[in-house]
This record gives sequence, structure tokens and C-alpha cells, in this order.
Amino acid sequence: MKEIIRTTDPTIIAFCTALLRAEDIDCFVLDVHMSVLEGGIGLFPKRLVVAQRDAFMARAVLRDNDVPDVLD
Repeated sequence: MKEIIRTTDPTIIAFCTALLRAEDIDCFVLDVHMSVLEGGIGLFPKRLVVAQRDAFMARAVLRDNDVPDVLD
């Protein structure tokens, strides 16, 4: 698995997930339940990961749609 996004903004995670699924790229959101530990203040970032084989295409799709914070 390759991390492509790390952000505290839940709308970016939802947008990226929708974009990747529309392109038939499987993705998974990590650290979803960290809000239990942080008290729901949004301190810890969520991470979006894809399979290693899909990482290049996923980054290209996100950059084409002007998604901020795409990791290299």
C-alpha cells in the first residue's frame, strides 16, 4: 500500500475517494477512528492509501483535479 494523501480535512478525503473509485482504483482510508483518541477535534490526519501498482495513476487523477497535498 502506498500513501497518497494525508490531511485533516474530511472533505478532501471524501472527494479523493470518489475520484479514485470513479476511475476503478481501489483505495482505503486509514486512521478513521483516531477521533476517539483525540476527542473529535480533528488533530490527527487521515491517510488515503492505494495499492503500489495504482499509485502513479491515482496521483495523476488527483493532480488533474487540483487536489491539494498529494504526496510524491
